[in-house]
Amino acid sequence: MNRISKILFTLSAFLISLPVWAQQRFPKPEFETGYTQPSTTQPLPRALFLEYLDVFVLVAALVIATWFVVKKRSRLGVMWTSVFALLYFGFFREGCICAIGAIQNVTLAIFDPTYVLPFTALAFFVIPLVVTLFYGRTFCAGVCPLGAIQDLVAFRPIEIPKWLQKILGMIPYLYLGLAILYAATRSEFLICRYDPFIGIFRFDAEFQMLLLGGLFLLVGIFIARPYCRFFCPYGVLLGWMSTFSKKHMTITPSNCIQCKLCANSCPYGVIEEPVEEQGSRRSNVQRLMTYLFFIPLWIGIGGLAGSMLHGPLSKFNTKVYLAEQLVENPELKQDPDYLDARAFVQSGESMDELVKEAREIRSQFYWGGWILGGFMGLVVGLTLLKLASHRNRHDYEPDKTNCLSCGRCMDYCPVKN
Repeated sequence: MNRISKILFTLSAFLISLPVWAQQRFPKPEFETGYTQPSTTQPLPRALFLEYLDVFVLVAALVIATWFVVKKRSRLGVMWTSVFALLYFGFFREGCICAIGAIQNVTLAIFDPTYVLPFTALAFFVIPLVVTLFYGRTFCAGVCPLGAIQDLVAFRPIEIPKWLQKILGMIPYLYLGLAILYAATRSEFLICRYDPFIGIFRFDAEFQMLLLGGLFLLVGIFIARPYCRFFCPYGVLLGWMSTFSKKHMTITPSNCIQCKLCANSCPYGVIEEPVEEQGSRRSNVQRLMTYLFFIPLWIGIGGLAGSMLHGPLSKFNTKVYLAEQLVENPELKQDPDYLDARAFVQSGESMDELVKEAREIRSQFYWGGWILGGFMGLVVGLTLLKLASHRNRHDYEPDKTNCLSCGRCMDYCPVKN
């Protein structure tokens, strides 16, 4: 545990020491009426303290969860850690800040030099990725409140067909790409707007969002962690890091006895069975080269499709949508109920300026659509390549990319030493 603690606390201490986080995110308003801005002494230090407290709790929870998974091999310990994370990060901190939503903050900071990246957003984004690179997805197992609330309702989980898992597994990549696209174009924080559990954590969601969260929990009774597996964009990044983890969770502490209990106990279907290489080595290499050859074609097709969809995608941007509405219906500028139009008229901006700005944003979506589509084409190509490849495997092993390190399989394994 010394090594785990050193990695986490060194990283958090480095982030805390960065001077940029002392900047004020929003300048104080200016008044022309002689109004004197009062000095605030208590709220700001308390807010800063809470930011550091959140990071400290994140690090501590990650240390404990990783210890339970890697060293103690305790499913019960992981579960109680997740309950604490749900209570603290979910209900007490009301789901904010979270590592999943931090994707958008980091993206906006990269593409908008005027945006000051909050310290907690960077810490919550980076620290779980670093831990996952060494120890697997222990963040998913015991620290993420979204995963915890779903894990607690998985009373009768069933395994869905592999082919369906592969298809649904494409959705998080698309969600990640869209979230980055909308954040980069300063259009929308897509992940936060459609977080299915944030309303439950805060008890103030609109009816449709409460319905969505309830639906996820209802489905989660039978299909374990549906959001984590088939929607979570941060899970994509964690999966990439976990693939290279050297001290990932193992099912058995010693030799596998091929009892298959672990595979039967895993509700996520991520236990890989023993396989022998099929066909000759030459035929396998030829098959892989064929699939590898078609990857650029998939990228091109995806990029073209993405660029063709840039028009509908750009309508989520308020500037683009407003420009289209006012060009098609100029009388809307006089509509007192259309608040965006009223704000535009009061700003003094001309229609030509609005249309020009909308065209620039649509151009960003055009090139962003190419990148997003090419990325999805690459995902499809690599998925087919992985399905066509075969690696000799003599024991039951967790799929490092998709394993959530929940520890269920370890409890069912009869080999304890």
